[in-house]
Amino acid sequence: MIQLEPHAEGVILSVRAQAGARSNGIQGTHAGALKVSVTQAPEKGKANKAIVAILAKQLRLRKSQIEMLSGETSPHKRFLIGDMAVDDLQGRIEASLT
Repeated sequence: MIQLEPHAEGVILSVRAQAGARSNGIQGTHAGALKVSVTQAPEKGKANKAIVAILAKQLRLRKSQIEMLSGETSPHKRFLIGDMAVDDLQGRIEASLT
């Protein structure tokens, strides 16, 4: 199960990123985090931008709702999903994994 942390401005989502993968998309869960793969190489923030785009599309969010809190150069990233309740985000994640 993915660990979601409530925050004053929304929800904190942990992501396990896999840059340079064969395909883009949400691949499931990994150690309490949402596993996201992107074909972009991890250089100059390209993979991070691709991850934001995938999260926005797959979880039906606006890109402006997604803010990276930590992990810019790490595969373990934390994003603040603004204007969202934990239950709402959990439902969107579950829908994207089926």
